[in-house]
Amino acid sequence: MKQVILGTAGHIDHGKTSLIRALTGIDTDRLKEEKLRGITIELGFAHLELPNGDRLGIVDVPGHERFVKHMVAGATGIDLVALVIAADEGVMPQTREHMEICQLLRVKKGLVVLTKIDMVEDPDWIEMVQEDVAQFLKGTFLEGSPILPVSAVTGEGIPELKDALTRLVETVEARSPDGPFRLSVDRVFTMKGFGTVVTGTSTAGKLHIGDPVMIYPPGHKTKVRGLQVHGQEVEEVLPGRRTAINLQSIERAIIQRGDVVATPGSLVATHMVDVYLDLLKSAPRPLKHRAKVRFHTGTAEHLGTVILLDREELLPAESAFVQIRLDHPVAALRGDRFVLRSYSPVQTVGGGTILHPLPRKHKGHDKREAAVALKTLLDGAETDIILWHILDAGWTGLTEHELQVRANVSPKLLEKALQRFISQKQVILYDKENRKLLHPESMEQLKQAIVEQLTDYHQKFPLKTGMLKEELSAQLPRPVDVKLYNFVLRHLAEQDVLAQEMEWVRLMTHKVDLTRDEEAIREKIEKAFREGGLQPPFFKDVAEKLPGTPRQHQDVLQWMISKGIIAKTKEDLYFHTYALSDLQERLVAFLKEHGEISTPQFKEMTGASRKYTIPLLEYFDMQRVTIRIGDMRRLRESKAGQSS
Repeated sequence: MKQVILGTAGHIDHGKTSLIRALTGIDTDRLKEEKLRGITIELGFAHLELPNGDRLGIVDVPGHERFVKHMVAGATGIDLVALVIAADEGVMPQTREHMEICQLLRVKKGLVVLTKIDMVEDPDWIEMVQEDVAQFLKGTFLEGSPILPVSAVTGEGIPELKDALTRLVETVEARSPDGPFRLSVDRVFTMKGFGTVVTGTSTAGKLHIGDPVMIYPPGHKTKVRGLQVHGQEVEEVLPGRRTAINLQSIERAIIQRGDVVATPGSLVATHMVDVYLDLLKSAPRPLKHRAKVRFHTGTAEHLGTVILLDREELLPAESAFVQIRLDHPVAALRGDRFVLRSYSPVQTVGGGTILHPLPRKHKGHDKREAAVALKTLLDGAETDIILWHILDAGWTGLTEHELQVRANVSPKLLEKALQRFISQKQVILYDKENRKLLHPESMEQLKQAIVEQLTDYHQKFPLKTGMLKEELSAQLPRPVDVKLYNFVLRHLAEQDVLAQEMEWVRLMTHKVDLTRDEEAIREKIEKAFREGGLQPPFFKDVAEKLPGTPRQHQDVLQWMISKGIIAKTKEDLYFHTYALSDLQERLVAFLKEHGEISTPQFKEMTGASRKYTIPLLEYFDMQRVTIRIGDMRRLRESKAGQSS
C-alpha cells in the first residue's frame, strides 16, 4: 500500500477545511478558537483511503495571511498539493502567495479544486473562473493540471475528485527508506499516561519502536516509546507518513515546532547555511546585502541575515549564491528547500536550496570565490560533491561520518565512491581507525607549508641540526591533526625530502658547516669545558671571553650539543662529554661492586663541589644509568644487563 501526503493551499475562507471534511469525514479544525471564528489557525490532519487501496495523508493549512508561517510548516514533506480556489471569488492574494511557496518548496504535482460551486448560479461564471485559473497557472508546476469543480455542501464533484486523486497518487514515486530517519516537528503535546508526543511528516529513513532518536538542534537524546500513523499504532514508520511519536522520558517543554527528530548523529545544529536563492518576481523590492529576513526550512522559522556573496543587492526574479546567518540554530541538510519572508512587512520574497549546512563564514574577497565554488554543490554530480567537501575541509580532513552529513548522499553511494576514490588516489585515507579523509591537494599544501617552515628555520639557525617536531607543528599557519601531521612527515621522509631523528626534523638538504669564525668559537668553548672537567665554568662566564656575537655563541653551543661534544645538565651548566663518559664508567663499576652509592660517596668520586654533584646525579638519572631510591642511587637493571 502506497502512502502519499497531500497538502492544501489557498486563500482564507475558500473552503479547504470543509473540502477535507467532505472527502474524509474528519474535521481538521480542533481548536476552540477555530470553531468559534470559523477559520483555520493551526495545522490540521486527516487521511483518506483511496479506491485502489492507497492511503492519502492530508495536511490542512491556514489560509489567513497572519498564519502563512504555519502554511510553510505544513507544506514541508508533502508529495502533492490541492490548490483550493473558491468559485465565487477566484484567485486571491493568499492563493498567489501559497502557490509561490509551493513552487519554492519544489512541490512537483497536484491539482486545483474549485470549491463553493453551490454558491454560483451561473454555469458560465464557473467556466470563466476555470479559464482565469488556467491562465494563472501558466508557467507553474500546475500548468495543465485538472481543475475540478466541487461542492462540500452538496457533495457534487467529490467522487470525481477522489478518482482524480487516486490517479495522481499512482504517479507519485515512493520515497526510499535508505539512510537516517528524519521528521520535522509540527506539533508537540502531552498525553496523560503516555508523556510527550510529537507529530510531523516522516521525510527519510525508517523508525521502529525502541529506536534511539535525537532532538535537533538542542541535541536531546531519547527513545521511541510508541508510533502511530494516521491514528493507528504501528511498529515501523517509513518515509512519507503522517506520524505521531511517543517519546520516552523527555519533557514537552524542551521540544518545539521546528525541531527535528532524527537518527542520532545524522544531523548537526548550524547557525549558518550556504544557499542558492531565487528572489520572486513579485518581491516588492530588491534584497539588500545584510538584510534581515525570516528563514523557513522544514517546520522551523528563524530570523537571519542575508550575506550576498557576489553583489550588493539582488533584484526581483534574479538568483544568487547567498550565506544566511541565523539568530538561532537549525538542523538542515544539503538539498533541503527553504522559504524567505521579509522581516517587515512580512511577505514571501523568495526561497531555494540549501547547498552547505556547515559552511565557514565568508568574508571580504573570499565571498566571490565562495560563490564560484558553490556552483559544484548546485549543479555537480553526487561524486563531484563528495570530492568538493573533502577538498573544502582542507588540512582539517573529514571523517566518513562528517562527510555523510555535509554531502547528504546515500550511504551506499558514499561507500562505493570512496572505495574508488581511495584506490585511484583521488582521496587519501590517512587515519584508518577513525576513517579520516584528506584531499591530495590539501596534502600537497601541508607538505609545502612544512618545507617552507623548515627552510626558514634552517636559514635562521644554520648551526642547528633540526627543528623540534612540536615547534614545527606550532609554527604552521593552521592547526593540524596529530595523526595527519605524523602521516605527512612520514610521507616526506619516504620521499627523502626530510629526515626525522627522535623528536627533531630537518630537511635532507640541510648540512651544518661551521664558518672560520664559528670554528674559532668552537675551539675556545671546547677547550674551556675540557679543561674544566667535572667542575666546568658556567657558560655565561665562557661567553664573555668569546669572539663574535651572542647569537653565534648560542648557535655554536647548540651545534656542539647536537654533535655530542657538550652535554647540558641544568640551566647554564654544561659538561664536556669526555669527562661525563669517564665518570659514567667509574660510577657503573662502583655500583656493580657495591650495589648503591650515596651523594657523599658520589661527591668524593667526582672531587667536585655540591653545585656540580647534584646536577651530575640528576643527569645520570635522566640518562637512565641510575635510579634514585630514597637517598641512594642504584644501577638501573637495563644498564646492568648491558654492561654484563
